[in-house]
Amino acid sequence: MTESNTIKLTSFSSKGGCGCKIGPADLAQVIRTLPPAVPNPNLLVGLETSDDAGVYRLTDELAIVQTVDFFTPIVDDPYSFGQIAAANAISDIYAMGGKPLTALNIVAFPITVLDKQVLSDILRGAGDKLQEAGITLVGGHSIDDKEPKFGLAVTGTVHPDRVRTNAGAKPGDVLILTKPIGVGILSSSIKKDLLNDDEIRRVTAVMSQLNKTAAEVMENYDVHACTDVTGFGLMGHTLEMAKGSGTGIRISFDQVPVLPRVRELAESGVIPGGTRNNHDHVKEEISFPDSMDQIDRWILCDAVTSGGLLISVAGSEGEQLLQELKQAGLEAAAIGIVSEEHPGRIVVE
Repeated sequence: MTESNTIKLTSFSSKGGCGCKIGPADLAQVIRTLPPAVPNPNLLVGLETSDDAGVYRLTDELAIVQTVDFFTPIVDDPYSFGQIAAANAISDIYAMGGKPLTALNIVAFPITVLDKQVLSDILRGAGDKLQEAGITLVGGHSIDDKEPKFGLAVTGTVHPDRVRTNAGAKPGDVLILTKPIGVGILSSSIKKDLLNDDEIRRVTAVMSQLNKTAAEVMENYDVHACTDVTGFGLMGHTLEMAKGSGTGIRISFDQVPVLPRVRELAESGVIPGGTRNNHDHVKEEISFPDSMDQIDRWILCDAVTSGGLLISVAGSEGEQLLQELKQAGLEAAAIGIVSEEHPGRIVVE
């Protein structure tokens, strides 16, 4: 076996996947110190609502969607890491209603420490995922770094009138989540050798699945808002939607899809630092039921890598959209509703 087959890639990083993102509280403090961006009437989506990607209008019928995402290894297999990182970066374009077109690789790699085949396999995994998404790789940039990191800058297109943002949810909407959560707890368990091969394959398949099908299915529905669930967890990204939309959101915890063994592993003490940070950041703006223990609260805030889309769709179309997503093979679930009550807050039931 080559080193690429036997290396424990996660051992080269202190944190993995989107769990290595700077926490929302720290990031907010930094952003507040920056001068406001120069106003531009063609900038349709910028920093204001913490959306998934930027959108810039080129003509009355064409806008570009731009995003960038990279992180440290979340699984040990290099090829799978490349696939997951690519799927995660591409997801932002889908969340905005765009069609991804081109990508640039972003590489940081200990080239004198790890076999070059490891990097080759990471890039091959990403390349295969780009091909699946119909994206053209146009270049990239690399640096020598003691911790491996990989991701992509992705550019797509969208009609200016068809942009999906996280700020358009309307009272009466149904919230649909297209992938299960618990990825952060499971990926931390990989580093601790607590998952068997089947469990690793299961969570890897969830993370490497493109949100392409979900985006294509929702295109035919009255979707008012959309975001993808990643590093700030389900509650963090849902709260951004509530604040951006000026609405309240009610989440039914028993309807939220959670990957197997997540609760068990969390009870054993596997709670990533990013998950704890997420909870601390949002807990004052979420009403949890008194009966919900701390473990389930952490699970709802678990830092996700390459999670599903959170779709806010007109209530009259929610059931039909959900069934079509399921028929397409997605583990989708209706997890809540949008409300006029408690604007900018979440109530968990």
